[in-house]
Amino acid sequence: MRFKLLVFLLSLFSLALAFPVYAQTQDVCSPNITLLNQDPYPAVPGEYVKLVFQVNGISMSKCGDMTVRLVPDYPIILDPTDSGIKKFKKVDYIKDYNTNLVVPFKVRIDENALSDTNSIEVQVQNQDGAITSKKFDLEVRDTKTDFQVFVYDYDYTTSEITFQILNIGDSDIEALTMEVPKQDNILVKGSNIEIVGDLDSNEYTTVDFEARPTDGKIQVNLYYSDEINVRRKIVEEVVFDSSYFQERFSVKKSTSGWAYAFWILVLVWVILFFLRRRKKKKEKSE
Repeated sequence: MRFKLLVFLLSLFSLALAFPVYAQTQDVCSPNITLLNQDPYPAVPGEYVKLVFQVNGISMSKCGDMTVRLVPDYPIILDPTDSGIKKFKKVDYIKDYNTNLVVPFKVRIDENALSDTNSIEVQVQNQDGAITSKKFDLEVRDTKTDFQVFVYDYDYTTSEITFQILNIGDSDIEALTMEVPKQDNILVKGSNIEIVGDLDSNEYTTVDFEARPTDGKIQVNLYYSDEINVRRKIVEEVVFDSSYFQERFSVKKSTSGWAYAFWILVLVWVILFFLRRRKKKKEKSE
């Protein structure tokens, strides 16, 4: 009987010793950070990206008020009014029995950032000053492109101007459209917008307008959809120099003049031939 009582007392003593340790372990603040969303994906150099993080495992009393910080290292750039820090009071994030924090950040990507997988860091600090840090991959790719535009030809007889467009960027594009807005150096007849279509990197195409240009700069607007389906606009200036095309027009005109004279001579010869032949037949019949 005494032995059983001794065993019982020892068991109670062991539980009493273990409980504080267990309780202390249960009250340790161990936040876990995850990246829920990146929009757009991939991020584009020089433009904004929205990053949404989730912090859970913060229900313990040791956590208390929480501070979440997005470390502003390359390729992230914060706006002057943005510290990259968001603070949350304990009463705020437990009032609806929601012990998960959803933390959004809107930051800009360095315009010189390379297309690559970049590392970014998020830090979570509890009320005691303990910091939990975690790094995430941020996908960056330059989906924008650029163009070179030239006046390829102008036909004075038809008033047709032909532009040549070269995609000099690294990205393929879709739904390319060219617009010639109203301006002094060119008068467009009919539609001033033409749908060009898709254009791969380092490929070129041409587009025609019926117009009367004058020497000088012509502004053209190019609209396209990039690889993440963002509609973009680029304004280009094209120089029109009539001297390159007037000589061709003169040659064409001269050539057409000689051809016209040749066919007149042929027609005259044919007429004379038949008249002479008819005259001979008439003389024989007499």
